[in-house]
Amino acid sequence: MDTVVTATGISDLPAVEMEQALQRALGWFGEVERVCSRFDRASEVFRLAGRAGEPVKVSPLLFEAIRFSLEIAGLSDGAFDPTVGAAQAERGFDRNYVTGERISSPAPAGSVSYKDVDFDPQQGTVTLRKPLLLDLGAVVKGMAIDLAAKELAAFESYAIDAGGDLYVKGHNEQGELWRVGIEHPRESGLIATLAIRQGAICTSGDYERPRPGAEGEHHLLDPRAGRSARQIVSCTVVAPAAMVADALSTAAFVAGPVDGLRLLQEQGVDGMLVDRELHISMTPGFKKWLV
Repeated sequence: MDTVVTATGISDLPAVEMEQALQRALGWFGEVERVCSRFDRASEVFRLAGRAGEPVKVSPLLFEAIRFSLEIAGLSDGAFDPTVGAAQAERGFDRNYVTGERISSPAPAGSVSYKDVDFDPQQGTVTLRKPLLLDLGAVVKGMAIDLAAKELAAFESYAIDAGGDLYVKGHNEQGELWRVGIEHPRESGLIATLAIRQGAICTSGDYERPRPGAEGEHHLLDPRAGRSARQIVSCTVVAPAAMVADALSTAAFVAGPVDGLRLLQEQGVDGMLVDRELHISMTPGFKKWLV
């Protein structure tokens, strides 16, 4: 996932049990990447791209990632769209971060959308109506965090941090609520700090992954416009699950300050959006997290 992942646990459980649980938790990141990475020709999602037009039985993990992505795509009217894999590869986001190898898309970058993907919950199959490559990057990091959190459920307190996307429970080593800093999108330091007892916090920012050789362009593609979303520079979402926070932070970022804020409120989550002039807008409930 091209990021550093850490898991911290506080518990009265024996040290051996804690270590085993932490290792199981971290193991989910490798498993999710093995199944869902479009940068690995052996991954399940990459192989799915070569079977357009037929129902394909997929693993429960991949099925849930696709099902949830399509749900968010519909809720956001296409601001979030998992069918942008080939378009992202064409824009230069095509390198395997481990090997450095450039991985070309097995499907052409064409006129596709989330409406070109069908799924059958009874059969556990996915059908691509057109040749396309799914990009599940805005969902699967959150999914891995949630799966890791389940492994640590017996801990009194814990924190899972995947490159700034987090899930926390309980309190830190000082016995206080977990403090989470939100990076300032244009300056060094923080733009806000949150205090949270339990929940997921995910941020999407235009500063995280710039597009190679294209100034001002970044990895957060507006699939409706065919270019990087430009109205927002940072969006942070607090939600009960990391998969929800991960996907909605991307969707709201692309949707913009007005529609994005409305989307977060409609979905019952809290969020903060920072626009290009560094004006901050937030859901009413977000203020309760601020310190």
